[in-house]
Amino acid sequence: MNQADKNRRKHKQNFDAEEIVSRIYPFIIRVFEVYEIQNSGEALYFYGTPKTDAEHITQELWTPLQQRKLEFSLKYELGEHVLVIAPEKTARKKPWVNLALLVATIFTTMISGAVMFGVDLGNEPLEFIRGLPFTLAIMAVLGSHEMAHYAAAKYHGMKTSLPYFIPFPTFIGTMGAVIKYRGPIPSRKALFDVGIAGPIVGLLVSIAVTVIGLSMEVPRVDPLPNVLMIDLGLPPLFIIIQKLLGVSGDSLHPVAFAGWVGMFVTLMNLLPAGQLDGGHVLRAMLGKKAAYVSTAMPFVLLSTGLYVSYWLKEDGLIWIFWALFLSLFAAAGHPSPLHDKVELDKKRILIGVITFIMGMLCFTLVPFKFMG
Repeated sequence: MNQADKNRRKHKQNFDAEEIVSRIYPFIIRVFEVYEIQNSGEALYFYGTPKTDAEHITQELWTPLQQRKLEFSLKYELGEHVLVIAPEKTARKKPWVNLALLVATIFTTMISGAVMFGVDLGNEPLEFIRGLPFTLAIMAVLGSHEMAHYAAAKYHGMKTSLPYFIPFPTFIGTMGAVIKYRGPIPSRKALFDVGIAGPIVGLLVSIAVTVIGLSMEVPRVDPLPNVLMIDLGLPPLFIIIQKLLGVSGDSLHPVAFAGWVGMFVTLMNLLPAGQLDGGHVLRAMLGKKAAYVSTAMPFVLLSTGLYVSYWLKEDGLIWIFWALFLSLFAAAGHPSPLHDKVELDKKRILIGVITFIMGMLCFTLVPFKFMG
């Protein structure tokens, strides 16, 4: 007997149809008038007539069924409405995948960091270890962002994966990290908390990393052949930190550069569109009216990119690219929280406004440009 058959057998053993019906029927008849129940041995099929719309049915049933480790779906088949309820399927966790990607990202960011310290990896491949300070800084920035999302989601009882870091041969050695959410969002409060936790924590760590990096001596680096140099545009928040520390100069220590990356990531994540962090936060703050802002954001970014490219004669492709990227996010819309009518408290609204302002302090028209 293979593992799939064992899981199926265990699933059937744990499926007590009579007990499940007795426990959940009172919740079902509030929103769904039942005229027939069928048992397939693995799921219960409630045939009937909805008393309200599908969104309201989901809102009413999700919490009591989740508490009993049950999942459900509302279908319309052969002219009949049917509510399908079955024991929750436990997703197989593969933490080794998260660990492998983490190790790979540490390796790729260390290589990028070593290049920033002027290491010629072609002649001294083992010297990649010199990129460790940058690795520690960038992983702290990106990791704190995702772990804040993870902690907030767990706090609200949402199902989520551990962070998946993405190793990639960019100039920072990674494309960031993501976590997967499964199941609906309980409320606007949960949506807000999960959406805003990453940017707030990530930005605080970015500020700390920037302060540390600006306090370190910038290494003297001879440009390596065939290696592109990056001219950074410093955002207002970065410049404020520089002035407070009394630091000047265009060259940055790789650790300070990691802080700059954190600010740039915060800015991009806080764009109020689609299912970006900023889209989540604005959706929680404004409700369905946030869709108007989400739809407008690609046009705002496209206008910014064209202004930078044709008026300032600088490289505005980053904004044009993100305009096209966000147009897909905006078109996909945003899923509604289960309890969407309960508005946020004033404290969260204030935190949201302050966070968006901090995000704007991470903005610069030309974030970076490559130089030969």
